[in-house]
Amino acid sequence: MSTCCILGLGYIGLPTAAVLARAGHRVIGVDVNAQVVATVNQGQIHIVEPDLDQAVANAVSSGALSAQLTTATADVFMIAVPTPFRSGAEGIPQPNIDNVLAAARAVAPVLRPGNLVLLESTSPVGTTEQVAQVIAELSGLTTEQLHIAYCPERVLPGRILQELVSNDRVIGGLTPVSAEAGKAFYSSFCQGALLTTTARTAELVKLTENSFRDVNIAFANELSLVCDRLSINVRELIRLANHHPRVNVLQPGCGVGGHCIAVDPWFIAAEAPDCTPLIQTARRVNDGKSSWVIEQVQARAAALEDQLGRPARIGCLGLAFKADVDDLRESPALHITTELLVAGVDVLACEPNLHDHPTIKLHTLAQVLADADLLVFLVAHSPFRNLELAGRIVFDLCGVTEPT
Repeated sequence: MSTCCILGLGYIGLPTAAVLARAGHRVIGVDVNAQVVATVNQGQIHIVEPDLDQAVANAVSSGALSAQLTTATADVFMIAVPTPFRSGAEGIPQPNIDNVLAAARAVAPVLRPGNLVLLESTSPVGTTEQVAQVIAELSGLTTEQLHIAYCPERVLPGRILQELVSNDRVIGGLTPVSAEAGKAFYSSFCQGALLTTTARTAELVKLTENSFRDVNIAFANELSLVCDRLSINVRELIRLANHHPRVNVLQPGCGVGGHCIAVDPWFIAAEAPDCTPLIQTARRVNDGKSSWVIEQVQARAAALEDQLGRPARIGCLGLAFKADVDDLRESPALHITTELLVAGVDVLACEPNLHDHPTIKLHTLAQVLADADLLVFLVAHSPFRNLELAGRIVFDLCGVTEPT
């Protein structure tokens, strides 16, 4: 088995470290956050993910996993750092790969011939080549002396530990030999099919997967607006339409969040803005759904104020980007709640997967149920299901109150 150095101990890096340790590898986790490093070295976790706490505790106690602030010599280097975007021309956000290139600079001094360097961060096409260029400039090692490949994660939060093992993987090498070296490494812990290709193709595969989902969610969100206009239950509509053998409409929500679906389509659009009107429109439809929700809540709050003779208390239930996680990245629920607070709405926010938030006061579910005049369900967290809501005013954006 190999010694693996993972740069980035977030929602992907830390579960991957635990899975690699369980598979018999020696894992060194690297993060720029000293508190994250200390937490992991105590055998604890700083994110919410089912079963991850026990997996990390076991890996640390066995000596298979440790964390530090700087890179170390290893056989395999895995880059799993965030790739956000920044504002760009013509309203198209631009990818920001500064973290990826910083990780490449951190890795370069400790590389040795024969090492395998894997980029897992969601990245625009050509990023793996830029990583190789940085490494060559700083280490003097070429792509013939190293194995450099791109292998995007494609896991679902809430099922990361299972899907890291069971899902198929696409491994794109800068050379065919690098792709095969990556395949050999992933075969040590992956049970899914391992498919090799070029780095550029693998980069676009990842972006394509999430753009496909974004476009399909946009269709569902657009249908929800049509149904609201026509006084039709959108979830009943979709359920009935999906009885067609070749139709599978997704479920609408209050927008689209997460670091992948809400971001990846812009990575494609930034590379080819004139070729991507559908992708760009889907992004704007999904972002627009959040704006529509804000307007609806404000209108309902104003109507309630007229009835009550006082400001209405609005319970915003859920801040995470999806059910049963604590991940706030690009969360439409967080955006909606924040904008309502900025607008002066009396908001009681509840996020059962967080202890606190730097700018939003959190309330327990019991407090919100007791004090809110309007319950706005933004995220379908498990604690929000099967509540007694008879006589309550409810605005359900996620289907959590619908009969199962």
